[in-house]
Amino acid sequence: MLNIVIFGAPGSGKGTQSEKIVDKYGINHISTGDVLRAEIKNGTELGKTAKAYIDQGQLIPDELMIDILASVFDSFEDSKGVIFDGFPRTIAQAEALKKMLAKREQGVSVMIDLDVPEEELMTRLIKRGKDSGRADDNEETIKKRLVVYHSQTSPLIDWYKKEGQYRHIKGQGELEEIFAEVCKAVDCAIKE
Repeated sequence: MLNIVIFGAPGSGKGTQSEKIVDKYGINHISTGDVLRAEIKNGTELGKTAKAYIDQGQLIPDELMIDILASVFDSFEDSKGVIFDGFPRTIAQAEALKKMLAKREQGVSVMIDLDVPEEELMTRLIKRGKDSGRADDNEETIKKRLVVYHSQTSPLIDWYKKEGQYRHIKGQGELEEIFAEVCKAVDCAIKE
């Protein structure tokens, strides 16, 4: 199976590239934000537990997040693979994901890092905020999100480099050119 971790700062194009990967390779997409919202909306036991943490302003524990992801992962019948969008965000989460996949005799095929300069991220996110009305896409919040992202990113990039799964992709330029680079990384992982 083709299991991809897509990685990048807010506004780097993860969602856009994920959609294109899903269309081309016929794999499933797991966006942790979407998954959490769906679990909470559907009132599942996992969703109720997650909501309790969120309502108290706390982060969802890694174990709970992995349980939720495992549940969604296992729900895909005859899947060719999965793209993980928004997870993992820390080394502990990467290790937990590796363990969860290993129990299913699988692993991460490739970790794609969409790298975009910070000025470009600010421009994209402020534009997205104006276009979509997303409250978290304002300059102050964006700066905070980028600080959090950068504080967690470096160790995770190094971790995936050690695993031999890291692929750097320049996430700035024409959409199709970026996607062509993403496809090269995915095709390389398929051949390995």
